[in-house]
Amino acid sequence: MRFQRLDDWLDWQTRLHPSAVELGLTRVAAVWRRLHPNPFPSAVITVAGTNGKGSCAAMLEGILGAAGYRTGCYTSPHLLRYNERIRVDGEEVADERICRAFGRVDRARRETSLTYFEFGTLAALDIFAAEAPDVVILEVGLGGRLDAVNIIDPDVALITSLALDHMDWLGNDLDRIAREKAGILRAKRPAVFGGPQPPLSLRRRAEELDAPLSVAADDFSFDQRGMAWDWRTAGRSLLDLPLPSLPGRFQLQNAAAVLKTLDLISDRLPVSRDAVCTGLADLSLAGRFQIIPGPVPLILDVAHNPAAALALADTLAQTPCDGRTLAVFSMLAGKDVRGVVEVLAPHVDGWFLGTLEDGRALPAEDMLQQMDSAEITREAKAFEDMKGAFEAAKEEVQPGDRLLVFGSFLTVASALECLAAESWLLP
Repeated sequence: MRFQRLDDWLDWQTRLHPSAVELGLTRVAAVWRRLHPNPFPSAVITVAGTNGKGSCAAMLEGILGAAGYRTGCYTSPHLLRYNERIRVDGEEVADERICRAFGRVDRARRETSLTYFEFGTLAALDIFAAEAPDVVILEVGLGGRLDAVNIIDPDVALITSLALDHMDWLGNDLDRIAREKAGILRAKRPAVFGGPQPPLSLRRRAEELDAPLSVAADDFSFDQRGMAWDWRTAGRSLLDLPLPSLPGRFQLQNAAAVLKTLDLISDRLPVSRDAVCTGLADLSLAGRFQIIPGPVPLILDVAHNPAAALALADTLAQTPCDGRTLAVFSMLAGKDVRGVVEVLAPHVDGWFLGTLEDGRALPAEDMLQQMDSAEITREAKAFEDMKGAFEAAKEEVQPGDRLLVFGSFLTVASALECLAAESWLLP
């Protein structure tokens, strides 16, 4: 085997391919056929969408696990540990097992060059093929049609939401983006769209494939009643369900789509109401309005596009604070910083902008200039790194305030690393 340590494998993979992203299935599919020429042994649910993919994958994993099924789940990106990406029965796969899978992929690829994401996807699929769980949940990394997970045919496809993001790769309008997401659909196999009014390109692709498409509001619905909610679809309803433990009203939209997805695969994987309740109530997912309590509560959220920022703003409004809301914020280059900040500006009393330690990082001074051009300069300060932004925020906050850390996954990861290193939050 080329390496013994997981970190060595990952470092090598970042330099293996000429570009960090190269959408396309030819190379990765060829390697997969050499690894596993036989049909995939598990039922498969593939999850695509602009926002909500991670939440929906976690809900599916939790409910199906509560129903007694063995689960495999592949998500990305990770926050602190690469192992977060590959789970079997809800548990992260150990370093040694991932390294063995990397070794198998390395041997099978021969001279084929693979990106970091392609290498990891093949390793996850190799692990799942060996474990043969009842069901595997695959989260699309980017788009859908040309994403590496799309080498596996799903039994049911879930598209959570559509918004403008990754436009350099997917197109600059919702119809083109929907066409890319619709690439996970398969002929005569059911699919779910988590929102109402899907773009025409999505409906057309489903019709071309004769893939039954269930759409929110048309084919399934939900209603909140205080601290409970009801879900309905043709011939079936689930009443008085507990709210998902992930905060935010938008999580009900995700949960409703998840329940319809499970409804469409219930002939193979029937799920009881008790399993639904347990799966929703026991759910946890880092970085999705994750609250770390204290004299100054810390809120962590990976909102990094305007649509996600709208959901974050709504959840902040539903979670009042007696004091100020101060934000530590950073994003990657190419993202719509102005669009995100404009949405959240009414909810933030001070901004601490940091520069991420990543080649794709947008310098804090550039973010500050974009905020200046939008006339959003309210108490905004730029720092050379994330630690400087965190330390400045620590000096500023007082009991009764709250600190919001949001933006890129790397922004939230840097906060979690700081928390692990020292108790920097308490005033």
